[in-house]
Amino acid sequence: MDLQLPLDYAAIERILPHRYPFLLVDRITEFEQDKRIVGIKNVSLNERHLSHTPGEAPVVPPTILTEAVAQVGAILILAKPENREKLIFFMGIDRVRYKRPVHPGDVVEIEATVLRLRSRMGVLRGVARVNGKVVIAGTMTFSLGGAISAKPATAPS
Repeated sequence: MDLQLPLDYAAIERILPHRYPFLLVDRITEFEQDKRIVGIKNVSLNERHLSHTPGEAPVVPPTILTEAVAQVGAILILAKPENREKLIFFMGIDRVRYKRPVHPGDVVEIEATVLRLRSRMGVLRGVARVNGKVVIAGTMTFSLGGAISAKPATAPS
């Protein structure tokens, strides 16, 4: 697949099966096949998953940040022509650390780097930064499944 950077939201939708409001990546700015990818998540005040604590600024929950990092890594894997129609499964996370909160108005730069890559599984190192400061870092394991079915299975009548 010949990728023209930056990848916008529409191009990302052609790679990932996720859709709004579960698609958490707005743009891909760097891409090195089988090595590294950098994506952007713009945090807006109107996002429904923000945590609101009375008297404090809303924050992005750590689970949402983890999913955003996983989605950037999934784009790296699913952009390969042989993986385009496959499903990717998030198998686990290790050594994930949340360093600081992310607030509306922040631009989160997410980098995923391949640590191990095999034909059906692999491990990526993910780091997300706001203004150059790490907000989350950890390793994520994924597995590739079969091809996405063109038609949903129907129940027998």
